[in-house]
Amino acid sequence: AGAMSEGRPLRLLGLHGYRQSERRFRQRTGALRKALRGRAELVAVSAPHPVPGGGEDDDGDDPPRGWWFSGPGTFEAGEVAAAPAGLEESLSAVAAALAEHGPFDGLLGFSQGAALAAMVCALRARGDPRFPVAFAILVAGFASRAPAHDHFYREPIALPTLHVVGDADTVIAAPLSRELAQHFVEPVVLTHPGGHFVPAAASQKKAYLDFLDRFRPGQGQ
Repeated sequence: AGAMSEGRPLRLLGLHGYRQSERRFRQRTGALRKALRGRAELVAVSAPHPVPGGGEDDDGDDPPRGWWFSGPGTFEAGEVAAAPAGLEESLSAVAAALAEHGPFDGLLGFSQGAALAAMVCALRARGDPRFPVAFAILVAGFASRAPAHDHFYREPIALPTLHVVGDADTVIAAPLSRELAQHFVEPVVLTHPGGHFVPAAASQKKAYLDFLDRFRPGQGQ
């Protein structure tokens, strides 16, 4: 742990879930940010698309947002969307956040944000210069079912990833997250007994830190 005291903490760009926002994501990742304190800092960004119809905890200043839609103003992870909308704007928003608020070491995505982060990993592995990240943590992720997005998964994605899978997740079922992991080269899979949230209990904390330690400054990177 000596190298860390001399180096800087890793920086993670956080990508929230569908119907969330940067502020909501920040509120719901307090335990994780506390667990990572001193080792990694999490900086979140809001998706560019407001979700029509708002939400039960909606306030006008902070509408729930999404990264892309599978139908007109709607999103279902399992939908085979014939005309998905909004992904390019979201990729541009991630590229802009990396450029304006960087440098970042990696991504941390939740739910639809994890699906987006996986797409960014695919582009990064192909050498896309907009996305200078070294790894990703994908919590409750899934592969998009839209045929227009097939190209992201055509070849194994050669970027280090930690996949966090909730056995009791009823929003993104565990098999969907495991399937996403199989699109990566040597994925690390962390299973927890809970549902659709970013877990940060002691056992998960150790797994996060073990994974992040591979990318610490001074560790040969």
